[in-house]
Amino acid sequence: MGRAGALNRGSEPRALRLLRGFAGVLAGGLVALAVVLLVAGIVARVRGVPGPGALMIVAHFVVAVVAVLVQRRADRTRGPGAAGAALAVVALTAGVLAAQWLV
Repeated sequence: MGRAGALNRGSEPRALRLLRGFAGVLAGGLVALAVVLLVAGIVARVRGVPGPGALMIVAHFVVAVVAVLVQRRADRTRGPGAAGAALAVVALTAGVLAAQWLV
């Protein structure tokens, strides 16, 4: 079923499927966070109150795009390559949250 050439995921270890799913949730969360920051920045500017700066918004969008592209790679590969890409998404998420929210 599905698209021609689609990978058969049934033979993959459950841990890899869970890691890939977790990384996908994180990548989606980064996209949602970037959109929320953009809206908050626009609202803050319109109301003339402090809000997220342009650098913070752009940084979140760049990391979100990179995370989605890396997650796409994780979804389309198998084995160590998929695990590495999924772990890269986890690292990107941890990095942007640490750099932008814990400083």
